[in-house]
Amino acid sequence: MGIVDIITKRCSQVCVYWGNPVEDGQGGKTYDDPVEIYCRWEEDQQLFTDDNGQSIISRAVVYLLQDVDKNGMLFLGDLDDLDSDQEGDPSIVETAFIIKGFVKTPVLGSTTQFIRKVFLVSWGKR
Repeated sequence: MGIVDIITKRCSQVCVYWGNPVEDGQGGKTYDDPVEIYCRWEEDQQLFTDDNGQSIISRAVVYLLQDVDKNGMLFLGDLDDLDSDQEGDPSIVETAFIIKGFVKTPVLGSTTQFIRKVFLVSWGKR
């Protein structure tokens, strides 16, 4: 069993993902409609460096089976856990976090299989 098989098997949790963040011109962002994706969510504080070279400590580290957008949002749970206002605006979901780091690493010896890891921060760490 390869590392991708292990990660795939471990990604048994569901999270809600809001992707394609776009500045709305009023200090906020708009997102695509939320979707449920599989993950392995670890409440783990890890030090990472963002795109600006700043060292940040994550609130959680999440392993995923697909690519995601930086500054997108993730919420551990499913769409049924959210009301319609929250689905349209992840900024009002208290336990939704911002994707500040995204690492996509090819599996050794492969050009088609990847391990994807994201670092999440809370709203105050934008």
